[in-house]
Amino acid sequence: MPLTWLVLILLTLVGLGFILGRRRALRSANGDARLLHSRPHFYGANVALSTLVPSLGVLVIWLLLQPVLIDRSVSHMIPPEMVPADTTLGLVMSDVRRVAEGLDVAVARGVMSERDSNTLRTELTDLRARLGEVGVALGQDVRPEVLSAAQSYRRLSHAGTMGMTLVVLAVAIAGFGFSLIQSRKEFRARNVVERGILSLLILAASLAILTTVGIVLSMLFETINFFGLHDWRDFFFGNTWAPNFRGESELSILPLLWGTIYISLIALFVAVPVGLFAAIYLSEYAGPKTRSFAKPLLEILAGIPTIVYGLFALLTVGPMLAGLFGQGGALGVSWMAGATSVLTAGLVMGIMLIPFVSSLSDDIINAVPQSMRDGSLGLGATQSETIRQVVLPAALPGIVGAVLLATSRAVGETMIVVMGAGAIAKFSANPFDSMTTITTRIVSQLTGDGDFSSPETLVAFALGLSLFVLTLGLNVLALYIVRTYREQYE
Repeated sequence: MPLTWLVLILLTLVGLGFILGRRRALRSANGDARLLHSRPHFYGANVALSTLVPSLGVLVIWLLLQPVLIDRSVSHMIPPEMVPADTTLGLVMSDVRRVAEGLDVAVARGVMSERDSNTLRTELTDLRARLGEVGVALGQDVRPEVLSAAQSYRRLSHAGTMGMTLVVLAVAIAGFGFSLIQSRKEFRARNVVERGILSLLILAASLAILTTVGIVLSMLFETINFFGLHDWRDFFFGNTWAPNFRGESELSILPLLWGTIYISLIALFVAVPVGLFAAIYLSEYAGPKTRSFAKPLLEILAGIPTIVYGLFALLTVGPMLAGLFGQGGALGVSWMAGATSVLTAGLVMGIMLIPFVSSLSDDIINAVPQSMRDGSLGLGATQSETIRQVVLPAALPGIVGAVLLATSRAVGETMIVVMGAGAIAKFSANPFDSMTTITTRIVSQLTGDGDFSSPETLVAFALGLSLFVLTLGLNVLALYIVRTYREQYE
């Protein structure tokens, strides 16, 4: 049964359970809702939750585990001697999955029958050509062991899908029936539903935390593998970034870290003053009419895709700066060799970060109690003095948070840097030079058919973990600053 139909059946059972649970509870009280322990809708909600939550949990777990177990089972069917010397078992399994998907498409479109798909032999048919007829392109001819493994993969997948359907429906029906029997007037449905909702909220919070932990652990394990293949001293203390997939690579993070920090600083020099001054004007000086259209227009910048900013840097800002500071430019200097530079990326990234700083700063400034402003003005301070000496110090924790958010966004930005800053990893204090950042190197090292057992590919995980630690350090520093100033003004 297709997954869509299974979900629709579950939703139908949930809706039916709500109606029947509510009706059964009222019937047990002879239609008098005052005799019920809980409101009638709680009885319906109890049946709906008892039907949906366990079955949905089984469905999610099954969908997560089935591909892993099938891959493991099928990979054991492929003997090591059948894996070519120039490839790996993982690449062979990719071919197996692609052939299996192609057979599914061919059967669905009527090109071949289910029986034919299970009895195909590469010696008797050109499988690559037949799958090409249904739009499934294969890079090479299908070997017999790959076809046999793909057929086993399909059989296990179909059996797993059938088993999943039966188990999920059985769990849903069991929950439906058990909770429906409970729907009597003395049943404490409200307590059960509230505990169930609380459990779901705890589960949602736990998933968010576990996702973060999982991301960190996955990067950590791959980073450990990287340091097993490459000297950690060269990574942390070297001064050259020169990956070479044929070996003898120099993989130092310091040139990338310098480019990341340099471009982020220029972006913050643009975004923080402009964003903060815009927030002060909108919250303290602008009238309601001005604020009603100026704030939405400013926040439109936050909704523009970063690829558009990258094109803006590549096609507008970069050539404009080159026309000023490049050879033959308006200023008569030769400081820029091309349109890509640290300054190009920094300026455009700063424009992108303005709404992050201004919007959050505006909200926190408006949250400062009006009584503090009135007290300052009552003591004879001017409006500008009130803003500088009362409002801004009181709003400092929120402003630091806005700057931190902008910093984290700047450190993690990729597309603007790729298109505006270039791809050269080096140490330079010249803002007109081309540089690159950690994020762009992560993308480049993972792009293509890289071998995940080589240090040139695994270095991407070490760079990602380093970027995570850098962002965490910024958070800790911001918390320290916030606590220091908060103690001063509370």
